[in-house]
Amino acid sequence: MQKITLENSKMRIDQYLMEKTEYSRSQIQKMIASGEILLDGKIVKNNYKGKEGQEITIEKKEITENLLPEEIPLAIVYEDNDILVVNKENGMVVHPALGNQEHTLVNALLYHFKELSHRNGILRPGIVHRIDAYTTGLLMVAKNDKAHEILAKQLEEKTTHRKYVALVWGVISHDTGTIDAPIGRDLNDRKKMAVTSTNSKKAITHFKVLERYKNATYIELKLETGRTHQIRVHMNYIGYPIVNDPVYGRRKIIDETGQCLHAKELGFLHPTKKTYMEFTCELPACFLKIQERLKQE
Repeated sequence: MQKITLENSKMRIDQYLMEKTEYSRSQIQKMIASGEILLDGKIVKNNYKGKEGQEITIEKKEITENLLPEEIPLAIVYEDNDILVVNKENGMVVHPALGNQEHTLVNALLYHFKELSHRNGILRPGIVHRIDAYTTGLLMVAKNDKAHEILAKQLEEKTTHRKYVALVWGVISHDTGTIDAPIGRDLNDRKKMAVTSTNSKKAITHFKVLERYKNATYIELKLETGRTHQIRVHMNYIGYPIVNDPVYGRRKIIDETGQCLHAKELGFLHPTKKTYMEFTCELPACFLKIQERLKQE
């Protein structure tokens, strides 16, 4: 289930949802017709213009009915009664969505664990935050709603520690930098995000150069915000797109393993023990293979 607060009362509901979600206009219209989109709990028409502050609820019925556990191996970095820390592999989508109901991290979690939080709805049990399918690395998962609420609050208050490493095309001359540029839905491609002033949210990324190669740079990144595709969009915006990213940058694709972006470090205050915990995981083989190739150029 997804809930969105209406901010613009001058727009039709279907147009508004096109800007706020990844659904196309035809998908939204079908969902409205089938009663999967409600305004303050009531069925509406495509052309209806709501009032500021009203709540739009989206729930894809055909997805929720088919969400099944799958016996997929997981790399568990840490586990106790309240939380998990998982090292997500390359190519694994975090949770089901339209057109992708199987083989996700959620499907695997449902197989391995009987208890998961439900604060993010039926499609995202246990999921507190996410990373892209072809981004590897650390994710925290909540086993109960209390732990989920506390972890989500830490993310909102920016008290968690999240550090990424990436390979980017081009040689960055300065050693450190900060990108402060708002991110919203790309007006020309609804599946992409972009730096834009239209329906965007504040986004800040800090980076540090770790190593320079002939045609690329190995960097470390820290996030102040957690926007969709934030690192990929920001690095492309300043002219240094992520190596092997098939969507942003449109540079040479080395292989099919996806972008060289890895969530290497994750730190947070344990929701019940109240002790600070920090985890790290090594670079995956797909990343190391491309990094070695760039070193030798």
